Amino acid sequence: MIRNEAEYREAVQRVADERKRLSDHRAALAKTGLTKTEIKRAMDPLRSFHLQLEEEVAAYERLKRGDLGELENLHGLGRTLVALRIALGLTQRQLAERLDVNESQVSRDERNEYHGVTVDRASRILDALGVSLKSAFEGPVLEKSTATANDGR
Repeated sequence: MIRNEAEYREAVQRVADERKRLSDHRAALAKTGLTKTEIKRAMDPLRSFHLQLEEEVAAYERLKRGDLGELENLHGLGRTLVALRIALGLTQRQLAERLDVNESQVSRDERNEYHGVTVDRASRILDALGVSLKSAFEGPVLEKSTATANDGR
């Protein structure tokens, strides 16, 4: 996951470099007389890495536009906290200042995607970001009780 503008710029450059490297490699393989199938087989692992890198760049660009996706059952809460900071246009340093912690702490936490974050700590981060988390419960028992409540009207 790309977490800041420096990583983003580096990834964009790597995508461009990798695109050229793939093209050069494909041309070199073609010169050896390999068939298209053999070239494809040789190129697939390299293309897979390239596509993954492109997806990371695209994901960061979506976050910058505010497209966060949904959080379900708190799975991915840490990634969502990082995504919120990015979507709000805050640097790790700015978040650290709001939390009154060292920037290296935020960097370390984000690198680990806030693994094991407590509810209290997540709440402090959300407050520092100026956002709130709202939730709704869904499930068969709740759907049944809602239907029963609606029948009583």
